[in-house]
Amino acid sequence: MNPMESIPFNQQIDLKESRYLVEEVLQSGHTGGDGPFGKKCEQLLEAELDLRRVLMTTSCTHALEMAALLYDIGEGDEVIMPSFTFVSTANAFALRGAKIRFCDIRPDTLNLDAEKLRDLVTGQTKAVVVVHYGGIACDLDEILEIIEPRGIKLVEDNAHGLFGKYKGKWLGSFGGVAAQSFHETKNFSSGEGGALVINDPDLIERAEIIREKGTDRTKFFRGEVDKYSWVELGSSYVMSDLLAAFLLGQLRQWPKVQQKRQETWLQYAESFRDWASRHGVELPHVPVYCDQAFHLFYLLLPSLEMRDALIRHLKAKRITAVFHYLPLHRSPYMHQQRGESEACPVSEDISKRLVRLPMFYNLQKNQAEVIIDAVCGFQP
Repeated sequence: MNPMESIPFNQQIDLKESRYLVEEVLQSGHTGGDGPFGKKCEQLLEAELDLRRVLMTTSCTHALEMAALLYDIGEGDEVIMPSFTFVSTANAFALRGAKIRFCDIRPDTLNLDAEKLRDLVTGQTKAVVVVHYGGIACDLDEILEIIEPRGIKLVEDNAHGLFGKYKGKWLGSFGGVAAQSFHETKNFSSGEGGALVINDPDLIERAEIIREKGTDRTKFFRGEVDKYSWVELGSSYVMSDLLAAFLLGQLRQWPKVQQKRQETWLQYAESFRDWASRHGVELPHVPVYCDQAFHLFYLLLPSLEMRDALIRHLKAKRITAVFHYLPLHRSPYMHQQRGESEACPVSEDISKRLVRLPMFYNLQKNQAEVIIDAVCGFQP
C-alpha cells in the first residue's frame, strides 16, 4: 500500500451485486418499506438460519423497541442487561418506563456474567437482554437455567453475532425475540438498518402490527382484512426497499464475507500472540462452545495509559484504532435518574483498557500486515 495512505477503522462493505440490486429498485419505482427486496432479505435469513420469522427494521434500536412493546414492558418492570453495551440496548426498555438493572460482565468473553445475574433477579424482573459481544456467544445454557423457571423473557441483542453459533445453534434463535443490526460498522450493512427475529410464534402477528405503525396493514396486503386500522401502539419501523436491496446483495454472499473476516481475525490473532504474551496484553477469548461471528478484534492493554498510548502510536502511523463502550451504569443519564447504580467493576476495568483494530471486509492482507507491524512495534 501507499505509505501515505491511511487505514480507517471501518469501511462500508461494497459488493457489485448490491449496486445492481439498488438500480433494480430504482427502476421498479417501489422504494418504500415492506417491498420485494425486504421480503427477500427476510426469507434468506429465515432459510439460512432456520428462523421462524424475520422482520426487517430501520435499525437494531427499533428492533429492540419492538421487543419492549411485544413483551409489554412498562412501569415497575425490571430489565437486566450488561452495562458494557451500546446505549440502544438500554434506551429501548427505558423508553417504556422499565427500571434498568445492570449486570457486570465476565473478564474473559466480556459477556454478561451469569453468576452475577443470579444475584440481580427479583420478582419484578421481566426480561434479561444478552449481548453477544464481538460475535462471541454468551453462555446461554447457564443464563436460561436461571431465568426460564421464573418465566423471565430472554431478548438477544445480536447486533454483533449474525452467523455466529452457540453449541452448534445460530445466535439469535434462543430468545423469544432477537435484534439484528445492519449498521455501517457491522459485517453486513445497509448503512442504517436492522431486523427483529421472532422465535415465539405467538408474537408474530403483533410484531407485524407494531412495525406498521400499530395497524393491521400487513394483513390487509395479504387480503386477510378488507381495510386496515389502528389496532394498537406501534411506530414506523419498516426498512426501505432501497436499503434492503443494498443489504440483500451482501447477504447472498454471506459465506464469502464471513470467510474474509475470519482470515483477517486469525491473521491478527496469530501475529499478536507472542507480542501480547511478552507485554501483558490480552487477546479475545473464544470458548469451545462458540463458533464466533468474527465481528471485531480487540486488544486489552495492561492500563488506560498504555491503551491511549497505543491509539496515539497508531494514529501517528495513519491507522485508526478506537476504544469501545463506556459502562452505562456510570453514564450521566443513569446518575441523574438513580444516583448510585449496581457495581460493575469488570465493565469499568475493561472499558479503560480495550482498543479495537480496523476490521472490515475490504481490508487487504497487506494493510493488515501494516497494522500488525505497527502494533508489534509499540513498546508498552
